[in-house]
Amino acid sequence: MAMDRLLTSCFGLGRLPIAPGTWGSIPVAVVFGLVCWLGAEPVLVSIAMAVFVAAGSVVCVKFAPTAIAATGKNDPREVVADEFAGQALTLLSAPLAMGAGFSSGQIWAVAGIGFLIFRILDVAKPWPIRKLEELPQGWGILADDLLAGVFGAVILHISIRLWLAR
Repeated sequence: MAMDRLLTSCFGLGRLPIAPGTWGSIPVAVVFGLVCWLGAEPVLVSIAMAVFVAAGSVVCVKFAPTAIAATGKNDPREVVADEFAGQALTLLSAPLAMGAGFSSGQIWAVAGIGFLIFRILDVAKPWPIRKLEELPQGWGILADDLLAGVFGAVILHISIRLWLAR
């Protein structure tokens, strides 16, 4: 497998036969949960998520055209760098909403809820998310996941404020 396809598949996760997008989202949620659980400052966790958004976005836009050409599909299942970026965007501002003093259970609940919210939005693609798939090449692959990540972040913030922060 060429390096660009290895990167867009998140080192092969996108080539797993069942639910590749889910596999592409899992590492971000796990890293988020671990660094929060280990006591990293909220701003550092957010910076890490921002780096994940940027890295996934650049990889998707720059290298997805190779996977498109190789598979003949506009949005190849193996390309999961977009899910990686979108999941990170969902979790990007969560540490700031959480603040300090969240229990281990609450931290993992935020990671899990953020993961589920993003996956539901990514699969269901409510308006206007689906419309963004029409953009060309890697942009169409990426943009819908980034908007799902923004919607996910809003829903996650509401969840943290209403339920987890009690």
